[in-house]
Parts: sequence; C-alpha cells; structure tokens
Amino acid sequence: MESAGEYDYIIVGAGTSGCVLANRLTQRKDLNVLLIEAGGKDDYLWIHIPVGYLHCIGNPRTDWLFRTEPDAGLGGRSLIYPRGKVLGGSSSINGMIYMRGQKTDYDRWAELSGDPSWRWDGVLPLFKRSEDHHGGANEIHGAGGEWRVERQRLSWKILDAFREAAAEQGIPKIADLNAGGGEGSSYFEVNQRRGIRLNTARAFLAPAAQRPNLTVMTGCHVERLLFEDTDAGKVCRGVQFTGGGRAFTATAQREVLLAAGAIGSPQILQLSGIGPAALLQEHGIAPLVDLPGVGENLQDHLQLRMIFKVKGAPTLNTRASNWFGKLWIGLEYALWRTGPMSMAPSQLGAFARSRPDLPAPDLQFHVQPLSLDKFGDPLHRFPAFTASVCNLQPSSRGHVRIASKDTYAAPKIVPNYLSTEDDRKTAASALGLTRRIVASPALARFQPQEYLPGPQYQTEEELAQAAGMIGTTIFHPVGTCRMGRSEDPTAVVDSRLRVRGVKNLRVIDASIMPFITSGNTNSPTIMIAEKAAEDILAGSG
Repeated sequence: MESAGEYDYIIVGAGTSGCVLANRLTQRKDLNVLLIEAGGKDDYLWIHIPVGYLHCIGNPRTDWLFRTEPDAGLGGRSLIYPRGKVLGGSSSINGMIYMRGQKTDYDRWAELSGDPSWRWDGVLPLFKRSEDHHGGANEIHGAGGEWRVERQRLSWKILDAFREAAAEQGIPKIADLNAGGGEGSSYFEVNQRRGIRLNTARAFLAPAAQRPNLTVMTGCHVERLLFEDTDAGKVCRGVQFTGGGRAFTATAQREVLLAAGAIGSPQILQLSGIGPAALLQEHGIAPLVDLPGVGENLQDHLQLRMIFKVKGAPTLNTRASNWFGKLWIGLEYALWRTGPMSMAPSQLGAFARSRPDLPAPDLQFHVQPLSLDKFGDPLHRFPAFTASVCNLQPSSRGHVRIASKDTYAAPKIVPNYLSTEDDRKTAASALGLTRRIVASPALARFQPQEYLPGPQYQTEEELAQAAGMIGTTIFHPVGTCRMGRSEDPTAVVDSRLRVRGVKNLRVIDASIMPFITSGNTNSPTIMIAEKAAEDILAGSG
C-alpha cells in the first residue's frame, strides 16, 4: 500500500460534519488535516439549484443508493434511504430546511450523557456561531457565520389557508420555528443564498480548501481504521482506503475523526472490529472491542403523507402540467431566482401536540402545494396539496448492521417503523389532527377532499394501519453511535464523542444523538461538529 502521509487529524467523510470540522481545525495553522470523501466534488449543477434534489436523490453520482430492509410496520415495504455521496454529504441533496429542534431535546442529551454542556443554553451559542440569519443577530440568532439562513422566495394561497386553518385548531401562527420550542406554524427558513442551495461544502469547506494545512481526497473509499496495541490499550493510528484503483494508508498523529454519518460511521466501525462481537464473528471479523451499541438505536422521522384534492387554488400540480407553465417556472428562476425552482421540498411547517396533555409538541408538519404517489413519481394531474406529519420523538428503534465483510457492500438498514404501540397511537392521532385542520373553515372555500389515505379509515386501529401504508422516511437517520455515560453498556461514545475502549478515535456526526431532535437534523449535526471542534482544539495544545 502507498502512504498518503502523516497528519495531525484525519477526518473520514466530507459531509455535513466533516466540512465543519475541516474548517474549524485548519484555522489553527500548526495543525495538518486530511479529509477523505468517498464521493466526488460538488460541481454537479443540480446540487445548487434548490429543486435539484429531485435529480440528486437516486443518482449514483450524489447518493449512496441505500434501501431499507422490508419493514413490517410499513406492510413489508422497502424504502429508498438517500445519503449524500459527494462533498457536502446529505447537505448537498437534502431539503435545505434550517431547524434546530426544541430546548428539551438537548436538555435530555445533557441528562443522559451526564454533561451539562449539552443543555440548550450550552449549545445555542454554537448554533449562533455558524449562523448568518437574514434577520441579523439577536438573542437566538447569529449573523456573519458561514451557514446562511433565508426566507423562502415564494408563497402559496393554499399554504396560507392551511396555516389559518391550523390556527383555528389551536396551532398559532408564529414568526420563528427556531426559538427552541412551542406550538406554532410558519414558513420554513432555508439554507440558501439568494435562491441557490448552500451546502456545507460551499459554506465551510470552500474557504478552508484554500489553506495549505488541509488536504482533501475525493473518490476515496475508507475500508477500515488502523489500530495499534500499546501499554495504554488500543490506539487508532490511521485509516486504510482505496482511490483511483490504488490502495493507501494514512497516519494520524493525534486523532481519527469519523464523520461518515448515521449509516457510514457504524458500518466503518463494524468493519474495523468495533461493534457487537457476535455480529462481527458472524462475518469473519475479529472483534477488537465488543461494543454492542454500534449500529443500534437507529431513529428516524416517519412522515405520514396525507393528500387532499382542492378546487379554486393554484398548486404546483397545475402550474407544471403544461409546457407554458414549465417554461415560465424556468424563466422565473433564471431571471429572479424565485418561484418553484427555488422551493425546498416543503414550504410550510408547524409544530403541534398529538394530545393536549403533552408538555411539548410531538408532531411536525411539512406542507407542500403539490402531490404525487411517491418520491420520484410525476406530479398528479389534479390540483392538490400534501400535508405530511411526523412523530418527533418516536419510541421505535432500528439498527444498521454490516451484511458482509466486503467494505463495498451496503449494510442492512432496519428502521422498525411503527413497531411500538405508542408510535401507532401517535400516528393515528396525527392523521386525525390533520383531518381536523383540513376540515376547518379557513380551507372550506377550496373544498378539500381526502385522496390519501382515504376517508374509509376511521378508527384508531384503521388509522394506524393507514399510517403504515402511507408512511415514508423523511431522511433523518440518527443515533447509531449514541452518546452516553461510561456505565451505560449501550453507549458508543462519551460526552466528548470519544469511542469507548480505544484511544484517538471520535465519532462526530448525527449518529451520536442519543435521541433524535424534534425537527430536521442537518443543522443540529453542524452544531455537533462545532462543539466537537471546540473540544478538540481546547485539548490540542
């Protein structure tokens, strides 16, 4: 094997967290950093046009093309499970929605990890540090950071009416969905700059790439981590990877930082001999550290897509149904960077309670002025809108496990959606609440008619069954290398994100979340990287 050199830090994965880490660590001129990415450069046009996610998801140029195993909770269906395989990772193909979650999410993390620095008042400054909010700096938002947050450059009459209808059901209209909690609806804010997607490669990596102490290698597939036995125990010394038909090793003088995401990080750990011993032995891998939690605790937001036909309201279905409409949509974006081509996949958001006695919202709505049978299918020919609703804190847990010792083989992804009675009850309540909103006076003039799942589902049991029929991932996998206390046998990393049982190895991405955040997960992952970088630099001398 060829040597790719010696570095202070090696970052595995140039996705959301990897790009942030590369930026922050190379601000120290005395630190040399290697960033390794399996995908290519983010120079594909459709990455940067907001609606281009339709061309990036399911595209081997930008997506790992994962699928889940058939899921009993979804009637045996298998789902596409997009993960970014390009500089910027999933921030290059996601929905661009800027969302932090609720204060209580981080307070739970702090309690579980035993580290008060993970509380909301500890992580809020980290969110603000990287943020460049369109409204400027204030007590909850930052300005001047790399992560631009803007209002969406469009509005829809049908979405305004849904927002009014939600208010009639006790879900108030609010100005900011990122204040830390509470019920309310508003248009989502997005990570764009004047109608162009902002991924973490442009925001964080591009400035860092000009520094002489950063080396970026794309098209390189990490096969395993390299360890050395010492008097102090097992120490991670580097990585083994392939690229361009050549095999390499690289050495880390200080640490290896695994930032391959909620699917990639547990897979690499397992292939390297860190994980459940029985699983590793099953695939002929000698266990180095028996960590039963690696790959377990998979959590995701299952969105329940309800579709309603309407009359008298323009929707994207009708606007894009003819060549003139499509031409105007293209011109509108080309001339002003506005209109449907600047749209995030979801435009209107709302947080609500499935039951009035809950202390905080447990549901999130993503409402869209369009409808289709499933992702990738053409829009329906009739005017309609989609009201997707997800359980923010599901109790169902899945797992990610290697399928073989072949480092190029996709792992088995088993989400176990709707596998608990609580999740099924919450799903039934969510569908019922959506129906009450749509039946409110504010939407009456559009004569909404339920198209999916259909009005024949009425009882709680029937609605839970319908949820399994229409549910699909909203692409928020987390938790597979969970953070926890030293006495927790299922914890993979400690509160400083150091892997248990080895030295000089951290996991820094969405996989460390002990509980999924109450909302979209991309910007919380940036915060995780900010926190880890701060900790690494503080201890690096």
